[in-house]
Amino acid sequence: MPSTFTRIRRGAVMLAIVVMAAVLGYRIIGGYSWLESVWMVVITVSTVGYGERSDQTPELQMLSIAVILLGVSASIYAIGGFIQMLLEGEVDRALGRRRMTKEIDNLTDHVIICGFGRLGSDLASQLKHRKIPFLVIDIDPEMTVRANDELGLLAVTGDATEDSVLREANIATAKALVAALPSDAENVFITLTARNLRDDIQILAKSERETSCRKLRQAGVNKIVMPHHVGAQHIERMISRPSTADLVELFAEASHLDMELDEFQITANSSIAGKTLADSGIKTNFNLLVVGIKNGDGDFTFNPSPDSEITENDTLLVMGQSKGIGELKSSLKL
Repeated sequence: MPSTFTRIRRGAVMLAIVVMAAVLGYRIIGGYSWLESVWMVVITVSTVGYGERSDQTPELQMLSIAVILLGVSASIYAIGGFIQMLLEGEVDRALGRRRMTKEIDNLTDHVIICGFGRLGSDLASQLKHRKIPFLVIDIDPEMTVRANDELGLLAVTGDATEDSVLREANIATAKALVAALPSDAENVFITLTARNLRDDIQILAKSERETSCRKLRQAGVNKIVMPHHVGAQHIERMISRPSTADLVELFAEASHLDMELDEFQITANSSIAGKTLADSGIKTNFNLLVVGIKNGDGDFTFNPSPDSEITENDTLLVMGQSKGIGELKSSLKL
C-alpha cells in the first residue's frame, strides 16, 4: 500500500496530466483560445458547470465528460491522501524528521550503530545510559520508527553499505562505527564502505563465525566481538568463578548506578600528568581504585604500584562509585 506522500504525489501528477491534455483538447478540438481552454478545464474539473457554450459538438461533449471523470478522480485521490496524511499525523512526523536531521548534522564524536537488532538495541541502551551520543541505522523502516518514535533515539533508514547513508549519519565527525548486522558478509561490506570514507574511524564488528574474523580484519575492523564466544566465557566464569562473574556483571550492567569501571586518557595539560599515583590524589581525594595503566604504545600495567608515574597519553582504568568518577572527570576537565 503506497504511503500518503506517494498518494499525494501520484494524484498531483495525474491531475497535471489531465489538465494539460484537456487544455490541448479544447484548443485543438474546440478551437478555443489558450485562455478559454484553461477556463473550460477549470470550471469542468471543479464541477462548477457552464452554459456559455451550450452548442458543443459531440467531440467536445465527450472530452468534457472525460475531463470531469478523470479530473475529479485525480483531485479526490490527491485530496484524500492529504486528509489521510493529516489524520495519521505524518505532518508532525515530517517535522520531527526535519528536526532529527538537524540534530544528526550537529553530532560530533558520536557512535554509529548499524543494525537495530538484539545487539544493536542493547548497545543503544548502554550508550544512552553512559550519555554517549549515537545514532542508529537500519534498512527496516519499522525498526527506525520504533527507535525514533518509541525510544526517542536518532535513527536513519537505509542500507549502511551505501556511502550516502553513512554520510547522512554524519560519519565525517563520528567517533566509532559498530557493524551489528546478523550477516558477517554485510558487516564486511559496511566496514569496507566506512573505511573508504574514513580511514581513521574506529570500527567494531560482530561476527558469528571464526572464518569471518580474518575477512573483517582485512576489511579494516579494529575490534571483533563474537557473541557466542563472549557468552560461553561468561557462563564458564559463572560456573568456576561465580564471585568474579558477579563483579563483571556489576560493572557491565547499566542498572548498577553506584559502581562503575571507567577510563581516562591523560593529556599534556592534565593536572596529574607527571605525578605518581600516590601524589595524584585519585585514591585519597576521590576514593577510586586504579586497576591498570595503558601507555601510549598500548602496553598494560595491571595493579600499578603507588609510585607509578602518570605520563602524557596514558589511559587510566579506574574503578569506584559513580560520584567519585564524576568528580574526577570534572577535576580533569574531561
